[in-house]
Amino acid sequence: MLITNIEYVPNKEIVEHYGIVTGSTVRSKHVGRDVMAGFKNIFGGELKGYTELLSESREEALDRMIAQATSLGANAILNVRFSTSSVAAGASELYVYGTAVIIR
Repeated sequence: MLITNIEYVPNKEIVEHYGIVTGSTVRSKHVGRDVMAGFKNIFGGELKGYTELLSESREEALDRMIAQATSLGANAILNVRFSTSSVAAGASELYVYGTAVIIR
């Protein structure tokens, strides 16, 4: 599955358009990560626990979007974008969307 954030693939033709496909995951913070994040806010530095959490969340949301596109018969997802939002205290959604197509 080709995934790109551009609207077309150079030297390829879109021969079928399936519309928008999405993937999302909602994750909550871990109390231990919050404690360590509090220390990092005082002393500075990367919040590695949150970096890992976001990386895992992006991967899971992408996998779900790819599964949806695959079920439609697409071989590419174009114009891919990520978005995040807070859905509850301590919980955030990571959302990814794009356009499922067949290219040749």
